[in-house]
Amino acid sequence: MSRLADEQAFHDAQAIARAETFVEDPARLRFTDDDYLDHETWIRPAFAQLGELNGRDVLDYGCGHGMASVVLARRGAKVTAFDLSPGYIDEAIRRAEANQISAKFLAADAEHLPFADASFDAVWGNAILHHLQLKQAGLELHRVLRPGGMAVFCEPWGENPFLNFARRSLPYPNKQHTPDEKPLRRSHLAPLREIFPNLTIRGYQLFGMVRRVTRRRFVVAPLDFVDRGLLKIVPGLEFWCRYVVVTIRRE
Repeated sequence: MSRLADEQAFHDAQAIARAETFVEDPARLRFTDDDYLDHETWIRPAFAQLGELNGRDVLDYGCGHGMASVVLARRGAKVTAFDLSPGYIDEAIRRAEANQISAKFLAADAEHLPFADASFDAVWGNAILHHLQLKQAGLELHRVLRPGGMAVFCEPWGENPFLNFARRSLPYPNKQHTPDEKPLRRSHLAPLREIFPNLTIRGYQLFGMVRRVTRRRFVVAPLDFVDRGLLKIVPGLEFWCRYVVVTIRRE
């Protein structure tokens, strides 16, 4: 199969498995903003970069299960959301209905977006860029953003050799991935930086990446505290983190 077909089949299968659990317990589709914003340490600060959302046209880019779409809509954004997986689009629609928000959902390919030029004031994406051919995706992203528009992406990062060894060798929950996806590296971002020269990255979870094997607060809270201090004062440490937030703006 092609790369896109592999991606779609993988995520459709995940969506089908998840759909069965919602039949048994539909209440699981409902959630609070904090449930989403605090499920990983980078989500809330990345989301905050979008600024005021009321009345703005916002694209949830690779929306997956649709939780971000719900939070965006609750904050007053006019939300359009797409994903390559029709299965995940079905789940996102059900989640929007369960949480009583309005958004437009459609199945689409990030490298060939079905939107008019300059359609969006802002774009949000979580764990999506590392699936894409970034030259083509970046050109499409530039096309659909309005001048001055911002895009914020949260992405797994691949510059730490010890973390890469753990990813290859150690068992941990939710380790499954598609055949072609790899965590982003600086070299991967080069085509995107050509299109958006003002691209910035910020790292999250240096020592705090231990939460991949334990979520016990007495373990992760002190490590998160250390991370917040070190990552502010030591240049280059973001390249050793588990995740990065990539921020771009169309000039």
